[in-house]
Amino acid sequence: MQVLVVHHDVEVGEQLVRMVEDYTAHTCAFTATDADALEWARAQRECSVLLVQLESPEVDGLSIGGSLAEIFAGLQTIFLPSYAASEQRLEVTNPKVFPEPIDGERLLKAIDRAAGATSYRALDLFHVVDVLQMCSLSRRTGAIQIVKGARTALVFLREGQIVHAEHGAARGVPALAEMVSWEAVEFAYDASMRAPAETVSETWEEVLIEAVLRNNRSQLAAGGTLRESRRDEMAARKSAPPTRRRSFGVG
Repeated sequence: MQVLVVHHDVEVGEQLVRMVEDYTAHTCAFTATDADALEWARAQRECSVLLVQLESPEVDGLSIGGSLAEIFAGLQTIFLPSYAASEQRLEVTNPKVFPEPIDGERLLKAIDRAAGATSYRALDLFHVVDVLQMCSLSRRTGAIQIVKGARTALVFLREGQIVHAEHGAARGVPALAEMVSWEAVEFAYDASMRAPAETVSETWEEVLIEAVLRNNRSQLAAGGTLRESRRDEMAARKSAPPTRRRSFGVG
């Protein structure tokens, strides 16, 4: 499988290339800018996995990820944001977002999972919590469209804070709780969109934790016990609920 690393820091990029080639059977290429990545892609027949810096002066991970997905069907994306891993408040099983310092062992496992998921019709899937936490910690402003099959939802951010969420008739935390239950989704980001209303006043971490708890309670209502509910609520305050599959990707 072919892997492409896009990162503005040449030293970091070359270290990632060596790690992939030393510890996996995949071949790996490196570019330091979006423009170079597009030029590289036009000369290639296939690329299965993209390891891309989330943002820098010459790299926009969300944008280049979408552009390369139009060239390589089934491309799987793994994001490398610049904020510290210690800033994360929620964790998901099998993440596709790796802040600094990058956990090399987990990243290699993510690459192998992504490579195993590639096919012409494969979807680039992420966990909702992974996506929203990434956009919040990178202080994004705009709208994130969440897609699960025929279902769609919108989350609006202002400088990293979630200010509005909607799915069908649901607004705010109830809408987010519904999204969390979808587990593996596609997503798209639009920096130009602004919230039509403000239905969320809590910090991004508070509102995501509350959404996880609401989702857990609704699942337990169908057959769980109070003891199980209390245990799951405590776990949710430390990390997001584990996914049964992978996470989500760029639409």
